[in-house]
Amino acid sequence: MIREAVVVAGGPAPVIEVASTEAKTVYIGADRGALRLVRLGIRPAISVGDFDSVTKEEFAEIAASSCRVIRVEEEKDETDTELALAGAVRMNPEVITLTGVTGGRLDHSQSALHAVYRMQKKYPEIGFRILDPENELRFLLPGTHVLEKSGAYRYISFFSFGGPVTGMTLKGFKYEVEQAKILPGATMFTSNEPGSGEGTISFETGICLVVRSTDA
Repeated sequence: MIREAVVVAGGPAPVIEVASTEAKTVYIGADRGALRLVRLGIRPAISVGDFDSVTKEEFAEIAASSCRVIRVEEEKDETDTELALAGAVRMNPEVITLTGVTGGRLDHSQSALHAVYRMQKKYPEIGFRILDPENELRFLLPGTHVLEKSGAYRYISFFSFGGPVTGMTLKGFKYEVEQAKILPGATMFTSNEPGSGEGTISFETGICLVVRSTDA
């Protein structure tokens, strides 16, 4: 069983930690993200994309150091990141982490965010998250979720995504609520903080975007 699949894209500020073999972590490179992995001494399980952002010599470097290379045409319906996420899903991991998609072009960031949103709805058994040095983003489906306190990400914010979030209860946070509603465009649940231990969020309907952040 693969615990985590890390998808590395070519945007700014990726977070790439070299895991031990016991950690059951696999790495997938999306376009130039594959080059990043290779140059860190990490052998991608899959390197996928049209590779229009690398030179001929750099592609040869990727091909020589990847377990599998999937090169696609530049004109396609899916982004390179979406193809990499699809490859990660087929490995059936517990968690998929996407990094290297924030901090640069806003259209690329929005595309990645919406791709993860669709994936989380389609594959609820897998936990998806987007990670950069200052933020962790994830989507929660209706139910009860335990959010552990993280020293790296002090602040935590809640937003609706794609429609209202109803029946939301927060416990174990600096600001607690019961049976609240988050409407699209609402900002009142920005910059909360966990208590001394873990907090819980439960809600009845909708999709909740959780953003954990640091000022570092």
